[in-house]
Amino acid sequence: MDRKLYYKDPYIKSFRAHLLKQEKDEQGRWFAVLDETAFYPTGGGQPFDTGTMNGVPILDVEEVNGEIRHYLEAELEETADLVACEVDWDRRFDHMQQHAGQHILTAAFVELFNFATISFHLGREINSIDLDISELTEEQAMEAERLANRIVLEGRPIETKWVSEDELSNYQLRKELAVSENIRLVIIPDFDYNGCGGTHPKSTAEVGQIKILDWERQKNKIRVHFVCGGRILTQLHQKHKVLKSLTDLLNSPEQDLAAAAKKLIENGKDCEKSIEAMQELLLNYEAKDLLNAIDHTKNSKIVHAVFQNRSIQDLQKLARLIAALADDVIVLLVNETDNKLQFVCARGVQQTVSMKSISSELLSLVNGKGGGNDQFAQGGGEKLITGEQLLQHAREKVLLNVK
Repeated sequence: MDRKLYYKDPYIKSFRAHLLKQEKDEQGRWFAVLDETAFYPTGGGQPFDTGTMNGVPILDVEEVNGEIRHYLEAELEETADLVACEVDWDRRFDHMQQHAGQHILTAAFVELFNFATISFHLGREINSIDLDISELTEEQAMEAERLANRIVLEGRPIETKWVSEDELSNYQLRKELAVSENIRLVIIPDFDYNGCGGTHPKSTAEVGQIKILDWERQKNKIRVHFVCGGRILTQLHQKHKVLKSLTDLLNSPEQDLAAAAKKLIENGKDCEKSIEAMQELLLNYEAKDLLNAIDHTKNSKIVHAVFQNRSIQDLQKLARLIAALADDVIVLLVNETDNKLQFVCARGVQQTVSMKSISSELLSLVNGKGGGNDQFAQGGGEKLITGEQLLQHAREKVLLNVK
């Protein structure tokens, strides 16, 4: 553990260390191994540190088979022996705040309600803990948040201690440990005792504040989303920008935004219903107009048309309306776009021509796919011919099958 400087002093921002080796891993990534390091590798729910080695950016840090690998953007110069290292302190301290805040919030849920935390995720913007419960009330969440922030404001020390397995009985641990050697405890006196390999500040005061943002059910557990320290200001700034935009857009003060948004949504739904009703009315008129332009061939009636950039839903509704208005018609509608052709075939109840058969013939012409039955079929494919040509093929196929 002596070579892990982040355990000796998590506040180290820069240091020098001897380069033991640099190689490429199985994926071809360059990595360097030092005789000691202050760069924290991913582990225990905490992400890796970043920074530089001799000015070369560090992209990732992992502990592999007992060695800490620093994955680099580029190879270090071959002459490098004593390497100058700089830790990205903003990222490190943020992780220290979030990780310590998680300890405090988790302990608050245990202290108040005996709700155990079964997992922790330290995200780039938001953190989460999964509580081993199926329900969480707002009152419980706020009470835990208040206790957690009281511990923060008290500025209690955050201590770390290496102990043996035999010494564990001296501490009231929050949960059983997964290791039996190299045991490291993180202790907030008279509040939380927990095994942990992460980095933490010296005092709860350095966590700043803890804010629960939301919670949700995840596989019969409750996932609580929260932020600590500087992230609270970031969240506040982002939310304020959104609120300011909404107050301008809705022309409403912040406290009335919910009511204004609800009214806008309701008005939108009313408008959608009105538009749908008007569209149905227009389709009815369009269906009647198309019926007035039918072909009289061999005592059959074929309603046909080519459209540009219509929705397939419109064509389906239109074909069904026409077939319902006249029992003895066959309907052939084609839609043409820049790069594809679509079609709908329908028949009235007195007709016997199979629309599925017509569809199969048309699909072969456009390398397409479709579906349907003898009464109604549809499909679409590549624009290998024009819409008029596809319609002409459909009409000829129908005329061959009309009795």
